Amino acid sequence: MHRYQILIEYVGTNFIGWQIQSKGQSVQKLIQIKISKLLKEKINLVGSGRTDSGVHAIEQSAHFDCKKRIENLSKFLQSINYFLNIKLVSIINIKKRSLNFHARFSAKQRIYTYIIFNRISRPSIEKNRGWHIRKKLDLKLIKKGAKKLLGTNDFSTFRSSSCNAKSPIRTMKSIKIKEVKNKIQIQFKSQSFLQQQVRSMVGCLKQVAEKRWSLKRFEKVFKLKKRSLCAAPAPAHGLFLEKIIY
Repeated sequence: MHRYQILIEYVGTNFIGWQIQSKGQSVQKLIQIKISKLLKEKINLVGSGRTDSGVHAIEQSAHFDCKKRIENLSKFLQSINYFLNIKLVSIINIKKRSLNFHARFSAKQRIYTYIIFNRISRPSIEKNRGWHIRKKLDLKLIKKGAKKLLGTNDFSTFRSSSCNAKSPIRTMKSIKIKEVKNKIQIQFKSQSFLQQQVRSMVGCLKQVAEKRWSLKRFEKVFKLKKRSLCAAPAPAHGLFLEKIIY
């Protein structure tokens, strides 16, 4: 048996998310079917984690096992992308791995980036690639709010009611924020995230940046660990899975 890791780029707009579900097209199912046909054997694709409907990936990671060794990896990439690119999915790299490697359980850090277009006019070229907010956001307040999320904490406030993680405790290693030409990028790094955690945190940070919430209220909402107090989550189309670190 041979194990391969693939790195995947995709636009999540027309998918129900990464994970296979009973109805709708998922990224995982699409790739799994195409690789199975190409290799002429049934394969099971294991991802590093889920992305919700509408969420994009710059570099999602997954692995699969197959009976025969893939002799020409460049040819494999060219062939598989012929079938995937029409769906705005690309396999950007493939690596031979040992059987000890696991796309999900071997991951040491996950990096997500949220994009906000903070300007009056809606984006055209980057439509559905970020959250369009007309009201001017205070970047300094976003940074102050983000600092309160760092470290090991109970993130229950930002956890979706359908999240099935065993514990709400997560360690936020870093949050980096920058703005270039009215495009705000908020990068979150942690070993793992709860369902809708990033989008929920961004939704609350927006309240602070618009001065609807004070920093004290933001901190109180976080510490009370009640989902009902959370602001509406930021839309999925602004979220990108940027990288999985092993």
